[in-house]
Order: sequence, then structure tokens, then C-alpha cells
Amino acid sequence: MSGDFDDRIIASWHTNAAPWVRAVRYHEIASRVGVTNEAIVSTLRLLRPTHLLDIGCGEGWLCHAMAGDGVSCVGVDVVPALIDEAQAGHPADGGPGAYAVHSYEAIAEGALYERYAGAFNVVVSNFALIGEAPVAAMLSAVPALMAPGGHLVIQTLHPLMASLDVPYVDGWREGSWAGFSRDFADAPPWYFRTISSWVTLLASAGLALRALDEPISPDTGRPASLILVAARAG
Repeated sequence: MSGDFDDRIIASWHTNAAPWVRAVRYHEIASRVGVTNEAIVSTLRLLRPTHLLDIGCGEGWLCHAMAGDGVSCVGVDVVPALIDEAQAGHPADGGPGAYAVHSYEAIAEGALYERYAGAFNVVVSNFALIGEAPVAAMLSAVPALMAPGGHLVIQTLHPLMASLDVPYVDGWREGSWAGFSRDFADAPPWYFRTISSWVTLLASAGLALRALDEPISPDTGRPASLILVAARAG
């Protein structure tokens, strides 16, 4: 059953690649514009990345932003249309950038290891870890891609705000494109994790939580997202 949900996530992003690119390009996602984009960029800058891997990079906006700081960026995503957009939009004066199509299962099986073992002092995944088993498997491959002293940064929906009217327990939930344009269809399901489950998931991948941030929406006074910063355990 879990595999069916994870397959639906991928199918939805194939379907919605074009409207997603438009929504990002024309700043149609209020939470990103008002809070979460700046939150993830600020967190990354504090870590002073030189070589960055963006897992689930989508249309590449975050790699583009960090390349503008002179960071060497690699972005991977499962949707070819999004990778094409990322490659086309990479700033020519923003340092080297590389983009490739990889699923989380492929990363878990070592698709990046031969070329990038120990290459990245920062790995980031920004609102891209919404599945269950493939996410857990992929995270287990991340430590081998990190340079000594490197960090993993995850931004995700804040579990508290995503659980106001349902039980605060792990499990699959149906998605929604509420607040998006009518061009979006077939919203992907997503796997809800509590904060403690996120910490446990990191530990199972050989990573230890080093910092946690809860960016606050100025409109609501409530957390707009959850940011986890982890390093190799031990």
C-alpha cells in the first residue's frame, strides 16, 4: 500500500511540472515568498556551503540562489521536465551547476556515490521529502555523499500546523492544491511525520540532529515550516 502512495507522488509531479514552474516563477506561493524561501537560504548561508547537493531540486530555484553566492551546486529530481528547467535557468555567472534525473530509490542504490562520494559539505532537501519508504532509504545514502563536517538541511511542513484537526501520529494523508491555481490537478498524497519521528528517521540514516528552527509566518504568528539541520552521527 505504501508503494502505491509513493507512486502517486511521482505521477502527480509529472502531471504538475508545468504549473509548478509557473507558480514559482511568478511568485504565486505566498508562504514561500513571505517566509520559507528566505528561511532556507538563510540557514544554508550560515553553514557556508562550497559544494551543495539539492535533493528534489524541482525547477532549481534554490540551486540558482546559492550559485549566485558562488556555491558549486548539483541538483537532482525525478521529473525530467523540472530538471530541464533547472538546467536552462542556471545563472551563467553563478559558479558551476549540474542537474540530473534520479529517483530516491536510485540514490539509495548508489547512483550518486561513484561520482560524488564525500563531495558535499551541505546537502539540502526543501519541501521534497513527502514520501515514506523511498525517503528513508535515500536518507541512508546521504552520509556517504557528505564531506567531513558536512550537514544535511531539511525544510518541511511543520507537523504541528499540519495536524491541527487530526491526530498527531505518523501516517499517509491526502494532499491538496488549495491556494494554487486551477492548472494543478491530482494532488499528491504525503506521509506525515511527527517531530520525534523526523529525529528518529535521521538517526536510522546515521545522522544526528544538530539544530532545529521553526520559521514564523508574520501573517499568522504560527510556524510556517520546520527546518532540521543534521550531521553524521558519532
